[in-house]
Amino acid sequence: MKSACRALIIGAAILATTSLTATASAIARDLTVVSWGGNFQDAQREIYFKPFAAKVSKPVVDEAWDGGIGVLQAKVKAGVPNWDVVEVEAEELALGCSDGIYEKIDWDKLGGKDKFMPEAVSDCGVGAMVWSTAIAYDGAKLAEGPKSWADFWDVKKFPGKRALRKSAKYTLEFALLADGVAKDDVYDVLATPEGVDRAFKKLDELRPNLVWWEAGAQPLQLLASGEVVMTSAYNGRITGINRGEKKNFKVVWPGSIYAIDSWVILKGAENKDAAQDFIAFASKADNMVKLPSYIAYGLPNSEAAAKVTPEFAADLPTDSSNISEAIALNVDFWIDNSEALTQRFNAWLAQ
Repeated sequence: MKSACRALIIGAAILATTSLTATASAIARDLTVVSWGGNFQDAQREIYFKPFAAKVSKPVVDEAWDGGIGVLQAKVKAGVPNWDVVEVEAEELALGCSDGIYEKIDWDKLGGKDKFMPEAVSDCGVGAMVWSTAIAYDGAKLAEGPKSWADFWDVKKFPGKRALRKSAKYTLEFALLADGVAKDDVYDVLATPEGVDRAFKKLDELRPNLVWWEAGAQPLQLLASGEVVMTSAYNGRITGINRGEKKNFKVVWPGSIYAIDSWVILKGAENKDAAQDFIAFASKADNMVKLPSYIAYGLPNSEAAAKVTPEFAADLPTDSSNISEAIALNVDFWIDNSEALTQRFNAWLAQ
């Protein structure tokens, strides 16, 4: 009798375990990839998400977000996150890596680190694209446009309003460049009290002629309407409006500042193995090289960058002629100094 009961109990336990396993399997979450939305994510869907889903015969869910390290920290610290792969900006990469909220990258799956720009390589992130903030002007209105930040500040040579992003980051670097600081010395100068004073003194000169923007579409709207004669803007947006609306907006590459977005995998992600495979797929030169035909962002994979056709290469931050006079955003500097410089910038705006 006891043996029969024991057999029934064991059998029931096996059935229950099998049922739970089957249920867990049935509700297993699909690989979820998160990026920035808009035309950029539309492009990623065509060249990365759909082809990868077809390759592995499993769905890929893509979502969009607006950034912010706190969002990722909260997801990881709450338990198993509902996102797997996320595209992050350089500061989010550095802060999250330091905080331990990302999985380590299996660089062997990507064929090694030497295939990428040095700035695109991290223990917990892989460069996804390179973007720049640069001067833009309307070539239909200015036959001879500005060639530097010194020209941007020259209201006698180029009368009219000009626009900058309402942020200490980038604005202070551009002010120092306009004041004659060499591009390789900008962050050394900005790291000193005298350098900060110098940047704000230069901003004082331009204050009466400044318009401030906050969202990426705004500077090109200001330029198109004629409200400003020139502006800082994101290079992908400039090329996008030229292609989509047949504008003749020009990019001034000397003194532009470029930054790299990266793929990361959230710590404890349910699909971390598939996430590694996805990043490897999206990082292949033959896949990445398709991006510039959709949107003019640079390619961190050196082999991919070399394969871009001349038709698109000239518009990319990573093109040799464009990057030679550009500056890499100093992420560590801004992590260390953002709070203090933002406070001073906001106080300066309020004067």
